[in-house]
Amino acid sequence: MKQYDIIVIGGGGGTKFVTPAIALGLKVAIIEKEDLGGTCLNRGCIPSKMLIHPANVLTEARDLDKYSITHIGDFAVDFKALVKRVSTEVDKDSQNISKSYVDSQAIDYYHCQAKFVDDKIIDVAGKKITAQVICVATGSRPSIPSIPGLQGTPYMTSRQALRREDLPKSLIVIGGGYIGVELGHVYSTFGSDTTFFVRSHFLGNEDQTMREIFQENFEKTHKVHYGTKDLSVSYTDEVFTVSGTAPDGSPISQKSEALLIATGVVPNTDELGLENTSITLDKKGFINVNEYLRTDAPDVYALGDCVGNYMFRHSVNFEAEFLIENLFESDPEDMKEISYPPMPHAVFTSPEIAGVGKTEDELKEQKANYLCVTHEYKSSAQGMARLPEVGLVKILVDKDSGKILGAHIIGGEAATMIHQLILAATIGATVEDLLRMIYIHPALPEIVRNALRTANKELNK
Repeated sequence: MKQYDIIVIGGGGGTKFVTPAIALGLKVAIIEKEDLGGTCLNRGCIPSKMLIHPANVLTEARDLDKYSITHIGDFAVDFKALVKRVSTEVDKDSQNISKSYVDSQAIDYYHCQAKFVDDKIIDVAGKKITAQVICVATGSRPSIPSIPGLQGTPYMTSRQALRREDLPKSLIVIGGGYIGVELGHVYSTFGSDTTFFVRSHFLGNEDQTMREIFQENFEKTHKVHYGTKDLSVSYTDEVFTVSGTAPDGSPISQKSEALLIATGVVPNTDELGLENTSITLDKKGFINVNEYLRTDAPDVYALGDCVGNYMFRHSVNFEAEFLIENLFESDPEDMKEISYPPMPHAVFTSPEIAGVGKTEDELKEQKANYLCVTHEYKSSAQGMARLPEVGLVKILVDKDSGKILGAHIIGGEAATMIHQLILAATIGATVEDLLRMIYIHPALPEIVRNALRTANKELNK
């Protein structure tokens, strides 16, 4: 049985272990049954943004009239060429990772399903391997709801939607989370008549203000059915029909060429043979870990989507860096508990959303002593230049300390704008701290500054 210093199961976020481990002189095995790079590179974050960016460019181009710029006719989209370019680029990146692993003397790469046969023994295509430390980073996959008639139809999940080369004339999206609104935005912008079936409202984890502004604007370009019950699906003559009952009891029926299921994810833990180990799962199938990200099996750790603390690539990167330092660069007697800084996120749709820290709903529930301030994009110098239809910065401040408790932005470049507020929330900066810096004029972050000025006045009353 081959012995390693570290075995990593999962070639997505798990790849973050490889370079640091090699630099420390460790012998590494990495196991991945699909393409290296995981969901993010192959069927998630990266290809979706490579499609979303041109969709955003097209959205802006179609709105040139507001700048007194006219154009004749519509823009032609070569959807097949666009998707082929995206797929080629991400495949090339994945293959480059694979080649570097195969060529390395310090890495053994197993391209197969990993299955535990004991706490510290893993079967890889009939071979048994073990290690001082094992890290499980197997990610997640789309969750498929139990909708009558759905099974056996050629519906899409995000995996297929990012690789589809023909643009359907019409699309139904079931689900109102970030995957649904990102991919729905892409298909709708490029020409698919897009309809959503949403349980209650879009983006349920967002701050209520952001959620309401988003829905109001998203509904302008997408048909939405909220709260439809008893959904069923049929597929006849290459046409989908989604039927259900509206909240008022009336029947609903919608037809389309394509159907996208975007109803969340489930962890990839069911094929690992965990029943042969001491590792336990919660009721949703996520691996139970402690404050060191250690499972119930000795020297076996887990991180990323399969744990479910946070479901972002940037969070699994943080967890991998924590584990490398804790397990291999620190004194074993001085193990640290993981301490997450405020976890930021963004939804790359239209309008774009970004946030960090607490929502106002959470602060109300906690009965926190907080101040809420907002500032619209349009009430700024860049607003005069960009003429945005939507754009708002919302900052939640602790009234006693002046520190940033949460921040939420909706509008152009929200994911970039949020970063100074991520830093503030991370280091415990106050409103006064953020107002000591000089902001470039006229730049978008002045909108953040203007909100902070309002907060400062309120705090000093």
